[in-house]
Amino acid sequence: MPLLPTIRRLSLASMILLPGIVRGQSPAEQIALGDLAHAAFNPAAALVHYEAAIAADSTNGAALGKASRSAVDAGEQASDAEQRTRLFRTGEQYARRAVAASPNDPEAHFHLARALGRTALSLGVRDRVRYATDSRAEALRALELDPDHPGALHVLGVWNAEIMRLNRLERFFARNVLGGKTFGTASWKDAVAYMERAVAVDPDRLTHHLDLARIYADVGDTAKARTQFELVVRGRRTDVNDPQYKLEADAALQKLREEERR
Repeated sequence: MPLLPTIRRLSLASMILLPGIVRGQSPAEQIALGDLAHAAFNPAAALVHYEAAIAADSTNGAALGKASRSAVDAGEQASDAEQRTRLFRTGEQYARRAVAASPNDPEAHFHLARALGRTALSLGVRDRVRYATDSRAEALRALELDPDHPGALHVLGVWNAEIMRLNRLERFFARNVLGGKTFGTASWKDAVAYMERAVAVDPDRLTHHLDLARIYADVGDTAKARTQFELVVRGRRTDVNDPQYKLEADAALQKLREEERR
């Protein structure tokens, strides 16, 4: 029997039987059930299981980190802005607790870097600068612990790109008025280098290819951008948000083709 349909049935069954499972399963068993739901691209179900594990063991670093991951995943899928913001903040809170519980775990620092970046989207300009600075710091800490952590490499690639996408006045204002001193370290060179490393370390993740394609497009390397977008469109799904990434890559390819015809 194929594994994925089996996982989906298990996840559905776990949700139906949840009250009994929450009372009867150990934290390790709850984490395993959450992992099954995660593999079935069901972040909401996964979050329920990870939260059950946390309820039984509030300092379980693995459960806290995975709860953060699933909350952010669910937030990225949410169509309601308030729900999305609430889930991103939940992801941030769990990630902070994960770092406190497991300060030498690079995965915990990555989850916090990711959650901070998502939470920042709902904040005002000053707080967004602070969160962006903290997100960078957490990603750098993850790389200190694991120099090849693909998620942290991705965060830093996107961080450099997003800063460079600001115009000069915006960067000056963020750096000199809002306290974002680290913004002065951003460069397209680092954006490309970090994202290329993320792709090299974890070539099956479509999100790495998508953001690398966008960065290549930003620096004017259209041929490389097209190749990366095409890889996303053709790639195998490994992440809950991959269908959306495929749509975005296809739209970007169409835009490139239109520009070439002009």
